[in-house]
Parts: sequence; structure tokens; C-alpha cells
Amino acid sequence: MLDREGYRPNVGIVLANSLNQVFWGKRIREHSWQFPQGGIKRGESPEEAMYRELHEEVGLRPEHVEVLGRTRDWLRYDVPKQWVRREWRSTYKGQKQIWFLLRLVGRDTDVSLRASGHPEFDAWRWNSYWVQLDSVIDFKREVYEKALTELARHLFIHPAERQPKWPSKNGVQTQ
Repeated sequence: MLDREGYRPNVGIVLANSLNQVFWGKRIREHSWQFPQGGIKRGESPEEAMYRELHEEVGLRPEHVEVLGRTRDWLRYDVPKQWVRREWRSTYKGQKQIWFLLRLVGRDTDVSLRASGHPEFDAWRWNSYWVQLDSVIDFKREVYEKALTELARHLFIHPAERQPKWPSKNGVQTQ
């Protein structure tokens, strides 16, 4: 499913632990590291896609995380032509992503890279939030930088300045 400009809707996930370190997954049989991400299926909201991808790639369920924030708008990156299937080259340009910042409220042992039949990662680690992005494939680096910069405001504020969250009737927390 592509938009009019040739971008595939997608979600990206920045998962932080209690020390504000972020989850990085190593792509299977590659030397590149990345955040969990994946396409939005037809009829699926970005939030629904985020939870599905979180489980498929990292094995975590909604009860293991707290949503701290998301990007306001789509962030886009172009995929180099040589990476695009020949039959898609005339229509496919790249990905447009909504990025989510999550806090792990479960345990590290809740992470399972084999939760789905098609694992994306063969290793994972916690890194500093502001780690160098050289291990990210070059055409995604700018989007990673934009997402991390925009989402940082949800993670790096003094706890006393955070508004309390109150549960609503349907179980969704609000500010």
C-alpha cells in the first residue's frame, strides 16, 4: 500500500528502559543495527501497527510498555533505487513513518526475538539514547536523528514537571 507520492506507511519504535537507554536490534545476517519498525496494513491505525510490530519483532505486548509519545507528522526517507525491486522502481520511493517512544515497564527477559515465525533480529542491546548512528544504514540516519530529537522531550524532562496520568474509563491513560 503506497500513498500518492510513492511512500509506504510505516511505524518506527524507540523503546527505552528505566535508565533511558534504547533498544537496538541487529538485523539477521547483517552488521546493521536499527529500531523495530514495520509497515502499516490496510485498515490498521499507526498505534495498532506499532503494537503488532512490537510483538512480532521484540516479543513484547501492550502490558510490557507505556507509550510516552509519538511524532507529530510523518517522517520520510527514500530507498536507493538499487534496493527497490525492479517491478516497483517506477512507483515506490521509500517509507513514511510515525515514530513512537515507549517505556519498557516489563523486564528484559520479556524480550523475545523469536516471537514470530519470521524474526527480524538475531541480537539486541541497550544503548545510550544519543548513541552515534553510524551502525544505521545510511539512508535511514536522517529520519532516526529527526525521530530521536523530536521524541526526546518526552523522556528528558524533570519528573516533577510531568503531568500526572489518570486512567480513563476504557483503560487508556490520559494526561
